[in-house]
Amino acid sequence: MGEDVGQNVNDDATDDVGDGGKDGGSEVGSEAGDAIEISDNPAAGAFELRDAGRLIGIARYAVVPASEGHAERVVFFHTEVSKAFEGQGLAGRLAATALDRTVAAGRTIVALCPYIKAYLRRHEADYAGHVAQPQPADLDAVDRAVDG
Repeated sequence: MGEDVGQNVNDDATDDVGDGGKDGGSEVGSEAGDAIEISDNPAAGAFELRDAGRLIGIARYAVVPASEGHAERVVFFHTEVSKAFEGQGLAGRLAATALDRTVAAGRTIVALCPYIKAYLRRHEADYAGHVAQPQPADLDAVDRAVDG
């Protein structure tokens, strides 16, 4: 991706897990003066968290095409937020937006990232029926995305 965003939230999956502002659409600032934006960048395979245009977080994913009557799968494998922005609930907002958009697009969520797994456990009712266990094709897709 080229831009360094800082702290890896995979190691502390309980940090910043809030309700995330579940609106299913574009997340743009939720408080007065909040310049936070979350957007999907399919070319980078990432949902990007930005503050006034500056990249401060990512939720990386790989897509596995639909097959044999199964929906397309979005495999989340890495989430991080810049250390300078920790403790503000931004990782939770990023996770919520990424997961909500995945569900809204009719895709299935596959969580390999420890942070996304923890978020899903805390919000199980919101995503029931939209989460699948990893399959070999999911792991292959992540390997391709990482080796890119």
